Amino acid sequence: MTKPLSYKDSGVDIDAQDNALKEIKRLVKTTFTPGVVSDIGLFGGLFSLGEDDDRVLVSSADGVGTKLKVAMEMKRYDTIGQDLVNHCVNDILAQGATPLFFLDYYAAGKLVPRNLVEVVKGLSKACRENGCALVGGETAEMPGLYTGEDFDLAGFIVGLVSRKDILPRNVGEGDVLIALPSDGLHTNGYSLARKLFFDKLGLKAGDMVDELDGVIGELLLKVHKSYLPAVKDLIGKEELHCIAHITGGGITDNLPRVLPEDISALINRGSWEVPAIFRFIGNEGQVDEEEMFRVFNMGVGLILSVDRKGVETAMEHLRDKGERPFIIGTLEKGPRGVVYS
Repeated sequence: MTKPLSYKDSGVDIDAQDNALKEIKRLVKTTFTPGVVSDIGLFGGLFSLGEDDDRVLVSSADGVGTKLKVAMEMKRYDTIGQDLVNHCVNDILAQGATPLFFLDYYAAGKLVPRNLVEVVKGLSKACRENGCALVGGETAEMPGLYTGEDFDLAGFIVGLVSRKDILPRNVGEGDVLIALPSDGLHTNGYSLARKLFFDKLGLKAGDMVDELDGVIGELLLKVHKSYLPAVKDLIGKEELHCIAHITGGGITDNLPRVLPEDISALINRGSWEVPAIFRFIGNEGQVDEEEMFRVFNMGVGLILSVDRKGVETAMEHLRDKGERPFIIGTLEKGPRGVVYS
């Protein structure tokens, strides 16, 4: 019998990361100055510009993980910069912020100028689309640390929000959860996906997968979507209570990050059709369903918690912006976490 795949088998141990974060949070808190106005664990860190200033800075840092390996195999580097910017934009959007500026970090074993230029093209495109300035960054060549032309990419974003618009706020029992679809894997779960497609199934990035009606490398390189254009006009509206960006950890780990300790999210598994690529990974890799929902976004890129009275208004606004929103669940009294029904 073929052994079922897991994220740990592909080299990523989520539980080990969570255990390390407990100690990291303690250490980080020892650095807090009076300007810090958020706790550890939110999607973005908040820093006040002063007691008499209504504005609060929101920052975040991230990478695109082993999606980089797919880009290298496809020899296409213009999309991963977009992934990076949009991921960071969505993270600070979860706190109600709009982006101000962005910086990148590009580290390679051997610097290939054309690859770097393509990456920056993607960074620039996404920054323009999100109204965000690319103000600088760092390029490092480190042979011995990275092999050959392998490289890593990270990004750092700073945005702004008014104190009265900071999310989450007023989250409570009876709220309705509105989901916005993802465009594929976004930037998470690639170690497991690559383990399945390239190791277990022996595919090449340029191979056609009939069941998915596409070239696997192109499907895996679908750009991580920015939800700022669709959601920004809802920021400040009383009916919007919180936003969760569904990244590493899936709905299971990300939605609780914006919930109070006594509120539980009831997610209706029948409210959307999980996209084919996730069904394929789950079936071919024999991946446990609970594992799938903790590793991948499963077709859900963003979840908004909205006051029941404002649901129709919010849904109409999101449709007008070209989104396909659907009601994925509700909030109830209970221990903080996610319950699937």
